[in-house]
Amino acid sequence: MRLDLDPRTIAQARALAAKAGEPIVEMATKHTTVAVERATLRLAGLAGADPDGTPWVNHLVDAVRADIGLEHGIALPVWHALAAHGNDLSRLAEEAAAGQVTFRLPEGAEAELAAKHAREAVGVGIARLDASRVARERMIAEIGDAPRKPWIYLIVATGDIYEDIPQAQAAAREGADIIAVIRSTGQSLLDYVPEGATREGFAGTYATQENFRLMRAALDETSRELGRYVRLTNYASGLCMPEIAALAGMERLDMMLNDSMYGILFRDINPVRTFVDQRLSRQIHARAGIIINTGEDNYLTTADAVEAAHTVTTSQLLNEYFAKEAGLEDWQLGLGHAFEINPDVPDSFRLELAHALLAKTIFPDAPLKWMPPTRHMTGDIFKGYLLDGFFNLAGAMTDQGILLVGMMTEAVVTPWLSDRDLALQNVRYVMDAAGRLGEDFHPAPDGFIANRAREVLGESIDLLGKIIDEPNGLLDAIADGTFGLMKRPAGAGKGLEGVAEKSEAYYNPASAELDKQSLEGNE
Repeated sequence: MRLDLDPRTIAQARALAAKAGEPIVEMATKHTTVAVERATLRLAGLAGADPDGTPWVNHLVDAVRADIGLEHGIALPVWHALAAHGNDLSRLAEEAAAGQVTFRLPEGAEAELAAKHAREAVGVGIARLDASRVARERMIAEIGDAPRKPWIYLIVATGDIYEDIPQAQAAAREGADIIAVIRSTGQSLLDYVPEGATREGFAGTYATQENFRLMRAALDETSRELGRYVRLTNYASGLCMPEIAALAGMERLDMMLNDSMYGILFRDINPVRTFVDQRLSRQIHARAGIIINTGEDNYLTTADAVEAAHTVTTSQLLNEYFAKEAGLEDWQLGLGHAFEINPDVPDSFRLELAHALLAKTIFPDAPLKWMPPTRHMTGDIFKGYLLDGFFNLAGAMTDQGILLVGMMTEAVVTPWLSDRDLALQNVRYVMDAAGRLGEDFHPAPDGFIANRAREVLGESIDLLGKIIDEPNGLLDAIADGTFGLMKRPAGAGKGLEGVAEKSEAYYNPASAELDKQSLEGNE
């Protein structure tokens, strides 16, 4: 089921989004960040942390930056120094942390040799991304995939990875197709990735490489038991976006929360830092075959879902442009939107259908991520359960690809496991009873739903035109509070000190390899 929208209007919207996004991509390619450089070291195999928990990648990047700055990248100075320190990256990091190494930028033949060794080391990590992608595809072919869509997406997060594992396995047995391990509160503002298996998260579980490995292994076991591949997702956002993307790719996660503006708007992370970091993170996701989930649903928790509907469409178009520029394909674009209209608004369900169908019509090949109601949930759990049923029905009718399970106490208290069981029963009932309703439901070409969709698309085109007319384009629009009513100027926000403009001598073997992939995907 699709809306009968003018293809020329949709093409116009995409063209405007590209025009608004191009200066951001140009800016991103001219800068690097501490997280980009740390991600490069992680792909080269540097792991672990000092006794205080500070990762060795942080120590090594900080040491290089202190000696010669960040603008040349870390690859040339690090692999030049390695030759004199036993070609052991971990040992070099330890000595750098102790102040026993001085870094310099090599030139000429020395630079060429350092670049060669850096490419070889980082190539091992990129080969792991490739191997994880092949392993996923082989496992799906061997044991089978989820039998239908939308995929049912369920959150598990106790703070303790060893408690998360049995809960995730139980959720899969109860019908979940995707397990999302929600991240510990505040981790997005940590400028380092914690190390090891963690047992003390806050309203979530820390995203670490070991936690990724443990959960993926557990879900592989359950996948074989159930005869269908159970997907795993986490969060590649915040100040360590590209690092977490690299760790997720190497440990075979299947989806990652990865939005181009979420960290800017809702965590006050510097816009330049975010756009630079998200580009490399998405290039890594593209290589690893990971589906991204974007965060447009969050706009509707701070702005009115009817009045701000066009900002969701605008952001989806921008997220699509940034994703495809980074090499992601349509099947990897879990563009977000949400069922967040006040249920007391007349025709609220018809409006929800209009907005959901608009997204599916513009992005027909993307597995859209449909988010449940939270803002208008109350202590009336019966009304909440009914509202979740309407949300599930809208998802079934409009062919959403990823359906996040809504629970009747969502945003009121932390839901009990019994709430999850009832929520999954709600999903199963609606999907079994009405999962094919879209075959029979066709909105009138000039009816309420179609006209509302055209209105929102027209407002999105107008907004994109205004963004392009701003002196600094999208950066000015973000500063003005265009998205989610959050005002975030380009010269402020967390993490700005970790950004550097690239010099002519800049070299990064990860970026060099993944840029080739991006160019090939956009030819």
